[in-house]
Amino acid sequence: MGFVSSILGLFGFGVGISIGLLVGYFFFIYFESSDVKDPDIRPLAEQDSESLQRLLPELPLWVKNPDFDRVDWLNKFIEYMWPYLDKAICKTVKDTAAPIIAEQILKYKIDAVEFKTLTLGSLPPTFQGIKVYSTDEKELIMEPCLKWAANPNVTVAVKAFGLKATAQVVDLQVFALPRITMKPLVPSFPCFANIFVSLMEKYCVYALWEDGTSSLLPPLFLGLSQLISILLQPHVDFGLKLLGADLMSIPGLYRFVQELIKEQVANMYLWPRTLDVQILDIANAMKRPVGILTVKVLRAMKLKKKDLLGASDPYVKLRLTEDKLPSKKTTVKHKNLNPEWNEEFNLVVRVPGVQALELSVYDWEQVGKHDKMGMNVVPLKELPPDEPKMMTLDLLKSLDPNDSQNDKGRGQLEVELTYKPFKEEDMVKESDDLSTVEKAPEGTPPGGGLLVVIVHEAQDLEGKHHTNPFVRILFRGEERKTKPIKKSRDPRWQEEFQFMLEEPPINDKLHVEVISTSKRIGLLHPKESLGYIVVNLADVVTNKRINEKYHLIDSKNGQIQIELQWRTSS
Repeated sequence: MGFVSSILGLFGFGVGISIGLLVGYFFFIYFESSDVKDPDIRPLAEQDSESLQRLLPELPLWVKNPDFDRVDWLNKFIEYMWPYLDKAICKTVKDTAAPIIAEQILKYKIDAVEFKTLTLGSLPPTFQGIKVYSTDEKELIMEPCLKWAANPNVTVAVKAFGLKATAQVVDLQVFALPRITMKPLVPSFPCFANIFVSLMEKYCVYALWEDGTSSLLPPLFLGLSQLISILLQPHVDFGLKLLGADLMSIPGLYRFVQELIKEQVANMYLWPRTLDVQILDIANAMKRPVGILTVKVLRAMKLKKKDLLGASDPYVKLRLTEDKLPSKKTTVKHKNLNPEWNEEFNLVVRVPGVQALELSVYDWEQVGKHDKMGMNVVPLKELPPDEPKMMTLDLLKSLDPNDSQNDKGRGQLEVELTYKPFKEEDMVKESDDLSTVEKAPEGTPPGGGLLVVIVHEAQDLEGKHHTNPFVRILFRGEERKTKPIKKSRDPRWQEEFQFMLEEPPINDKLHVEVISTSKRIGLLHPKESLGYIVVNLADVVTNKRINEKYHLIDSKNGQIQIELQWRTSS
């Protein structure tokens, strides 16, 4: 009986398969219509609301939101470069992961972890649009809409306890709308020091309203009746195989992994948390202060007189190279070829390996140009830190080593130099927040501070006769000027001026005027005002820092960007 039952079972199995194949053929193939037509294409305006809800998530973001720009050129560039970018990115990943893996496998007693295959696939990511924000700070903020349905093949082999297991990642999908901030902008390639990446919403959606506008909303507002459809949701999806089996097919695991990824990504990158990538050293790129140079001008000896009648009236002018700040000066010693000053100055050092102290001795003239009596320079890299150094410098006519006039004696200048670098922890703390106002230098009067005026740029200047603008700053009777920019309606100065004050300028005002000059002979109007502003400094004292664009008075469209800082020692 057992043998007969087995024979009948096999016979029934064969008959069942045959009948099933025959029925399936007639139901799904034989009766299938051979007249295949392309689907009907209708204009978007003729679609009903349900069809729109299905179609709108697939539309590029620049179609749905006018704030986003098309970047087809960028997608075309990535498409052409992707085979090379794929190899370069994968090589960087391997090189970066190798030391991390080598350090971690020792903790978990794993023999080896290695990439058997690593490729991002043949499908490049695409940008569905990009939004760029305009700010007055030295930064660039943009929000690209990224969609990437990739076909990667990442296979990792793990060896432990004599066994080997492989895990494979396939079918990666990433939809995201991150905020990318590149700051600060610096005059060194690639022109920004850091990249900050963050997600502004944990679950963000773009909503299309009945009036045709769109906006970015948190999920709290999804129940509003005005909401027509959800246009974009951040999304990460992938396939994971272990020992050849698809783990994502396990019931409940897919949902668990999705929620776990969202929570982890939110904990790391949800604003105000950011992914920070340092591109350049901030101190060198921005030329931030790294120390103070104390210069004590003691005396000069055996100066050569410049006046035909009587002795000269010498004074010393000192400045740091690679610095736009105006030079500092000693007092004038009248009719003295061996003057003594014993005057002390503090200069802010930004790049000690490059900068040098430039000392020049001039003969003061009541009328006309002051005559240079001699000069010399001291590279800061030759100064030991935190140690006073006495130096006696031979005065030269110029810094040209081939100048024969340098062989003639012009006297000597005696100075005492002390370079005091800032502590490392102070520099790190200062660089954490780029908008933090620096402290006032040593020697600031108690209760007072340092008023810093930074003239950035002007726009849409209008001159009736010429446009060669410079900026004149008037404060408490002191006048400071920027360099003139020839033939420019949109000049950029980026010049800094400092005023040492004994008390906060709460009741003071700053007068800033843009003036155009021309040296052409015969002009009836060699100088004309292009506009001015008057800034109340009470807000600067309260807020410590203000960086704004001001509309110029007596100008139709002219604007000027001024940054004001109030630095105190506390």
